[in-house]
Amino acid sequence: MNPLTVLQDSLYFFRRNLTSIVMLCLPLVVLEALSKQALNNALAADASQVYELLIGLLFYPLYTGALILFLDARSRSEQPRKRDLLAMTLRMWPTFAVLSALSTLLIMFGLSMFIVPGIWVMVKLAFSEYLLVLRGMTPLAAMRESIKMTQGHFLRILACVLCVYIPLSVLEGVSLFILPDPLSMPVSLLIDSITSFLQLFTSVVIFRLFMLINEPPEKGLML
Repeated sequence: MNPLTVLQDSLYFFRRNLTSIVMLCLPLVVLEALSKQALNNALAADASQVYELLIGLLFYPLYTGALILFLDARSRSEQPRKRDLLAMTLRMWPTFAVLSALSTLLIMFGLSMFIVPGIWVMVKLAFSEYLLVLRGMTPLAAMRESIKMTQGHFLRILACVLCVYIPLSVLEGVSLFILPDPLSMPVSLLIDSITSFLQLFTSVVIFRLFMLINEPPEKGLML
């Protein structure tokens, strides 16, 4: 399970299914970015950060859950309808939102303790979303099972995640550096939407790892 191979497989899948992923997830990503931007303009900075987290808990489970279901269907050579994926995601939204809230709180708490514990929590909970969506586990059960599944794979998962996060962070930083400050609303919305959408590639990478750990290699091919 070479991290480079995982990234190559994930990039191949992402490029091949880009149109479907855009149509499925981008409208929700843009709506999330627009909502956050509206709050930033209406509220003070301290208050807007809290509400931004709440908006994230509203939208993130929707487009991430739909993407996970899409990834699972395509791994079985199925072509699901987008409205069916969104309908299934809406039904599991309450439990996914709870899982997202718990994971976010644990990661933020860990990051506040000299960063390393936060990274450990992030990696150990990497599979919890997939266990909740695909196996129907409760949030706590999914978190416990993810901790078990990641045993022996910590560095591999961390390497894959960093290989995605670092280039995206650099890209976002460069775009903010070269663009005039303050950013206009349309430009800010565009950057936020593109950044959030590209971060979905992380979900593809983690799903690939999830498949490889759960399935024999011959059944782990992505289409």
